[in-house]
Amino acid sequence: MTIRLASLLLLISLPLMNWQCSGIKSAVNNFNMLPIEQDIQLGQEVQKEINSKPAEYPILPEKGNEQIYQYIRGITTKVLNAGQLTYRHVFPWEVKIIRDDKTLNAFCAPGGYIYVYTGLIKFLDSEDQLAGVLGHEIAHADLRHSTRQMSKAMGLSLFAQILIGQKQEELQKLAIGIIGLSFSREHETEADIASVEYLCNTEYNAAGAAGFFRKMEGQPTPPEFLSTHPNPSNRVKKIDEEKARLTCAGRQTYNSNYVQMKNLLPK
Repeated sequence: MTIRLASLLLLISLPLMNWQCSGIKSAVNNFNMLPIEQDIQLGQEVQKEINSKPAEYPILPEKGNEQIYQYIRGITTKVLNAGQLTYRHVFPWEVKIIRDDKTLNAFCAPGGYIYVYTGLIKFLDSEDQLAGVLGHEIAHADLRHSTRQMSKAMGLSLFAQILIGQKQEELQKLAIGIIGLSFSREHETEADIASVEYLCNTEYNAAGAAGFFRKMEGQPTPPEFLSTHPNPSNRVKKIDEEKARLTCAGRQTYNSNYVQMKNLLPK
């Protein structure tokens, strides 16, 4: 998923070489030139960028909204503690809510900085659906999709400047681009599968993310970001298939709890 902001990372769309060997292709897709510390630093820059634009990203204040924050963080913690994350104890995994009822989205910046829009929270019907979406976004950070895409698209010289020189203006440009980054279809599929794997070790219905896509199929005007992503119907199918393959036993959706929670959000 992406959020609305002009992306400075147009280089991400540069075509890759047409590798003939699947093994080489896999190695290229997983290649990452950046150290893990850079993910955290880039996430911090994203956080600064968002905090500097309260009109565009109105963060819901925690004071007076303690219950809703506790609820969302409780869901997030269940996903994080499922035992499948590589960087569970490396990234900070901070959670913020953006007060914007018109945007049906959530995203997780590199390093584990999680943002959820009130529009998405109100749009969904159950706790397992939100857990599935959060699992998907968490996977983008834990699988390092942002810096993996940058490693594919950018030259060695640019990374040398960033890693050796640590130029603040370059980091800020990258941070702005990350906010508007559209992940590849391959990375979206990876995140969908990872979401099922995370939830499979919880009491939740592990195919919770499929509920989001089922609802999206019924929308007259789906969000623009879905136009660059795999077809929602195909994603639902793959998510359900992965749940069956893993024989996930969890069934909880917590619909009533979720409705009560949504009522805590400001109107």
